[in-house]
Amino acid sequence: MTVPARRVRHLHRDRRFDLRTTTLFFVLLAIILCVMTFLARIAVSIVERRPVWAGLLVVMGIAVVLMSRTRWRRLSAARCARRAAEALEEAAETASDSLGSAHAAGTMPSAAGTGAGEENVTAVLEQPVDCAELDADGFEQAIADLCVRDGCREVEVVGGAGDLGADVTAFTPDGRRVIIQCKRYGDGNKVGSQDMQRFGGTCFTVHGADVAAVVTTSDFTAPALEYAQQCGIVCVNGLELNAWCDGTGSGPWDMAVADTC
Repeated sequence: MTVPARRVRHLHRDRRFDLRTTTLFFVLLAIILCVMTFLARIAVSIVERRPVWAGLLVVMGIAVVLMSRTRWRRLSAARCARRAAEALEEAAETASDSLGSAHAAGTMPSAAGTGAGEENVTAVLEQPVDCAELDADGFEQAIADLCVRDGCREVEVVGGAGDLGADVTAFTPDGRRVIIQCKRYGDGNKVGSQDMQRFGGTCFTVHGADVAAVVTTSDFTAPALEYAQQCGIVCVNGLELNAWCDGTGSGPWDMAVADTC
């Protein structure tokens, strides 16, 4: 006796629970229920106001049902419900995919935008900077930007608590390590020998500087200049800083080479 093999339904194994799709499914279902409720209220209102018209509509509806009864037999209520649920689920998935695509398109930067940003950064670096108008953090960043503009590599702003005198570190185009201390002082306040000695005690031994420089918006006292000359520290005063900013002067590493010649 041969037993007919029962056709096995293949389940969609790749379908997983998606919160967004499920939420959209129930939203669409709620909208359909609201529309059905609205239509039911309209039907009740028609029955109350125009009973004759309501009766005619009911008779026409019964006639349509009787004429298409063979078709209704083929379509069970469960099948209709399943098809409706599948249609709603497909609509929810489509809406979910559309939202995801729109979000990705809005957050993905374009290559043109990146190029424009790089051009803006280059333009800012090439503009003269009035360091006297900056605060201490802005002054350190401006010095770092000047190093970048002049071709230095691995430029970092490291100033802060525990920096041991190093505010900006970099490597010159020829590979020398530069340690810069930034002193944003007013015209009446000069960099003294004590500041210079504290920097001189760490710039070479701790930070391993090939070029050590103190850059200020003001000037240096005579003892500070004397100590710097003995230790090989480059001193950049306010006038030399302005020349460096507008491109008519040299960076501290070039000034160190000039001093040794």
